[in-house]
Amino acid sequence: MGIPFRKMHGLGNDFVVFDARNQAFALSKADAVAIADRRAGVGCDTIVILEPAEGKADLRARFINADGGDVSTCGNASRCIASLLFAETGWDTARIETAAGVLECWRAGDDVSVDMGWPRLDWREIPLAEPADTLHLPFVSALKDPVGVSMGNPHAVFFVDDAEAVDLPAIGPGIEHAPLFPERVNVEVATVLSPDRIRMRVWERGVGVTQACGSGACATLVAAARRGLTGRKATLALDGGDLVIEWRHDDHVIMTGPAVTSFVGEIDEALLPSRRSPSE
Repeated sequence: MGIPFRKMHGLGNDFVVFDARNQAFALSKADAVAIADRRAGVGCDTIVILEPAEGKADLRARFINADGGDVSTCGNASRCIASLLFAETGWDTARIETAAGVLECWRAGDDVSVDMGWPRLDWREIPLAEPADTLHLPFVSALKDPVGVSMGNPHAVFFVDDAEAVDLPAIGPGIEHAPLFPERVNVEVATVLSPDRIRMRVWERGVGVTQACGSGACATLVAAARRGLTGRKATLALDGGDLVIEWRHDDHVIMTGPAVTSFVGEIDEALLPSRRSPSE
């Protein structure tokens, strides 16, 4: 029998979503890599597994990147999950349990808003390999002087004159795996266009260049506001479209943007290495 899934995306940051709320579903690292493969699998940036909540939430979400590595949270995927719950229940709000905490979500017209919680700004929380001023990290490669922010996952935000001109595929891997970042790091390059608009591109750890990154957009707005480059609310123009990010005065970061279902289908179990017979 095939394994049902749903393909979704938020601004082109795409996900394969499995519903394991009624029946447990496990994937090996090799399974995840096979599913995420854009030629031989379904293709995605991140795999999402929906499970029963362990705490006071509507469900629990696990996130697995295209390289098979677990990640604590994903902003764009959380909007997609919330949109599924809204469609199922008719609710206007939802609570999603993640490894980074419970995310509050609500309808925002045709879009979805997610409370991504508060930014972690201490060097230990990002984490870094050594003490450092996270507003001006002592890091130099092809880029320099990033801001360190954790939104439940680590980010290094570089402000540049022209984000379009940065060769992210060339420099992203070296920054992601730099010794300063023991858990690796997501890399954002950002150009401030006005006090309320930022152009941002992203290299996601374990994935590569993606069309959008919700937590990265949040980290970038926080970094820009900390540097005095913008106010506490701005539109982030990503490769896949726009997100509105607000760093409220209660320290919570709110992300608002679209969530789309592309298609539904079934995966043949023969795709998954863990489920093949030894002779295959």
